Amino acid sequence: MSLPQIRFPNGTRTPAIGQGTWMMGEQSSRRQDEVRALRMGLDLGLTLIDTAEMYGDGRSEEVVGEAIRGRRDEVFLVSKVLPSNARRDALIRACENSLRRLGTDHLELYLLHWRSSTPLEETLGAFETLIAQGKIGGYGVSNFDVDDLRELADTPFGAQCQTNQVLYNLGSRGIDFDLLPHQAEIGMPVMAYCPLAQAGELDDALWGDLQLQAVADKHGSSVAQILLAWAIRPQRNTRPVLAIPKAVQPQHVQANAAALSIVLDGEDLQTLDAAFPPPQRKRSLDIV
Repeated sequence: MSLPQIRFPNGTRTPAIGQGTWMMGEQSSRRQDEVRALRMGLDLGLTLIDTAEMYGDGRSEEVVGEAIRGRRDEVFLVSKVLPSNARRDALIRACENSLRRLGTDHLELYLLHWRSSTPLEETLGAFETLIAQGKIGGYGVSNFDVDDLRELADTPFGAQCQTNQVLYNLGSRGIDFDLLPHQAEIGMPVMAYCPLAQAGELDDALWGDLQLQAVADKHGSSVAQILLAWAIRPQRNTRPVLAIPKAVQPQHVQANAAALSIVLDGEDLQTLDAAFPPPQRKRSLDIV
């Protein structure tokens, strides 16, 4: 069975589950565990690694850099620039600093972490320069809602945006109403952060739901695996979703990779929709 993949507009592909790194690098005592987890993920085919200059003030990027040393060719590497660095010269410097911390000369994708007061045209101009210099393969955005993406599309070079990274999970599915369909219309996949709920914390309303547990039992899997399988589920008339859970414990890394093989059937999806109904109106974009 072929495992689900994501195809970005520029033609690059990755498995539909990657590896997140939020809060990695914040405790030196955990660094080697984090490095080992990322390397295990690569061994299991979770080749996209997402990080950001904001995470641990750059220390997350350093952890990733250590993890991918000697394995750079295996990795689809994504990092994000802070809005405070969205002006042209600052963005280029920020990218170069991220590359230095990561120990590489290029990123596959570089994302604007969220909207800033800097005009989009200036930010996109900096992305265009970085692409021309070979320092990034493409650019994307994060925490953009529909109106933001429409403004982006009307900006020079806006049509080259590869992805929009937003919070998305079964308990926080507001984007199902308009953002997911809009991104399908413009051919842009979603990259879902916190696919296991708030930074992976055990949210009682979600993780304790008996119907969700019943679906997990049916598949002989964990609740976390069902949440990942749901996030990346095939959806009619929409682009696929790529989920980027964070994991440090080996068993969690293995479980995340195994979730790629779980296929939810129509009955499963009806059960989960009944427990956590899709939105019937526009909701504000959830952000962590």
